[in-house]
Amino acid sequence: MELREAKEISRYRLTQLTGISGHHIKGIEEGTRQPTIETLKKMIVPLGVTLAELFNEGEASYLSERERQLIENFRVLSDEKSDALLSISETLKK
Repeated sequence: MELREAKEISRYRLTQLTGISGHHIKGIEEGTRQPTIETLKKMIVPLGVTLAELFNEGEASYLSERERQLIENFRVLSDEKSDALLSISETLKK
């Protein structure tokens, strides 16, 4: 719940983005329901985190805020745009 709220995503919005019922999401957040890996995979995309980051919530991350922002932005791009961004980043690092 803390991660979802930190991302300013309502439970209702997460339901819309994932297709998972609000009741089920609430149960996962409260610890009364155990999500499957498939459910977790659906939830991490709109939250902009990896499974590892989801399970390590609250622990220090090795990514800076700028790096995290780049990754979150990258994850929502289409394949065409993500390929273009990768190409640009390869050019910039030379």
